Amino acid sequence: MIQLRESGIILFCENYERVLNFYTQKIGLPIREQKSNLAVLDFGGSYLMIEDNGTASTTPKTRAQNPTVIRFNVNDFEDTILELLNRGVNVDVRSFNWGKIGVIIDPEGNRIEIKD
Repeated sequence: MIQLRESGIILFCENYERVLNFYTQKIGLPIREQKSNLAVLDFGGSYLMIEDNGTASTTPKTRAQNPTVIRFNVNDFEDTILELLNRGVNVDVRSFNWGKIGVIIDPEGNRIEIKD
């Protein structure tokens, strides 16, 4: 069995500074480590690495363009959504029989979900 120390996600982006600002200032993820074209952010017991050399989209990316969703499971859904809205983040709240999600599209078209 693999001796897993930590897991993470790497998000390649076209405009590194803009995406880094969104995830740190708007979403509120703290920076763990930063270099000129790469930043490692705390991601709830894991990490989200923001790195350059990706491709942006002016519209939400399709599953073919990005088959991954960045999901944050939160303890207080309503307070989290309110805080994000107050930070100027556009959140589309959707209700299902299994719960609620808040859908966010980052500056490069990647999908984020806030889950209750």
